[in-house]
Amino acid sequence: MPTFFNAQAANPRGLAVAVALLLVYGVWGTTYFALGIALETMPPLLMNASRFVCAGAVMLLVALWQGHSLPTGAQWRHSALVGALMVFLAMNCIGFAQKLGIGSGLMATVVSTMPMWLALWTRWGGERVPVMSWVGLALGVVGALLLALEGDFSASMPGALLAFGAPLCWSLGSYASRRLSLPAPAMASGAQWLAGGAMGMVVALWVEPVGAMAQASQRSWMAWVYLLGLGTLVALNAYLWLLQNTSAALAGSYSFVNPAVALLVGVVLGGEHLTGWVYAALPLIGAALAFILYGAALERLLRRFREKLPGVQRWKVRPPAA
Repeated sequence: MPTFFNAQAANPRGLAVAVALLLVYGVWGTTYFALGIALETMPPLLMNASRFVCAGAVMLLVALWQGHSLPTGAQWRHSALVGALMVFLAMNCIGFAQKLGIGSGLMATVVSTMPMWLALWTRWGGERVPVMSWVGLALGVVGALLLALEGDFSASMPGALLAFGAPLCWSLGSYASRRLSLPAPAMASGAQWLAGGAMGMVVALWVEPVGAMAQASQRSWMAWVYLLGLGTLVALNAYLWLLQNTSAALAGSYSFVNPAVALLVGVVLGGEHLTGWVYAALPLIGAALAFILYGAALERLLRRFREKLPGVQRWKVRPPAA
């Protein structure tokens, strides 16, 4: 997967970006459903930690097979920082928040703010974030909020703090992966996931019963394999590639598209029913994507219009020649 994306990197608005976005939008939208099945009989921390340890080991083997050298000491430290923020802290914040009873509506809404934070770190780091991208991100958050209105907004104070910590940690890790010196993509993915998964495994072995994984149902194990293969090895690789090759706003736009995909999956597979809020939310999410994808062109068009407008006004008020 990283090899395919790198082969297309010369055309960052071409086929590679489209494929990566479809993977992140589609696959991560279905992981909500898969996570629910896996957590039916698996403890959350151990489930996530084991998934990322396995994914990290697979990616390291893939990178070595491709001929990449192991990370240097500095690259290991950078990869461990990214893995700690994205895999260990962000994932476990979500797990503990759910364990403390945070409502699904609040969780979905809070997670949808992630690209706003990522754009903020990007702006503070000296990169320009187009105005239209900010507009698109705001529309996306509003759309995600409307989708979440049918969910539960209850939360305890610790659960709410953990929920808000998840997108903060994920956005900081995403920004760090854009700025720090990391090894080749496959090796970077492997190092980040292995480091973050190992940290999570230490905590999981401390607070959760190890034997619970052996007693998990076949249905939960099938969901775990899906999360490992498509959710992590495919979609997360696509997201990490997008962070390196597109804008922060576009890479982070998955967070308000995924709830819509998850809702459709729930309708098709879970027998859920659409409400009126969906028909208000989906156009907003579509508009958000349009602003993020085509905002630069719209800004150029508005700039040319403003440049011509003063000239027209001066021509209208010019006094007649003597």
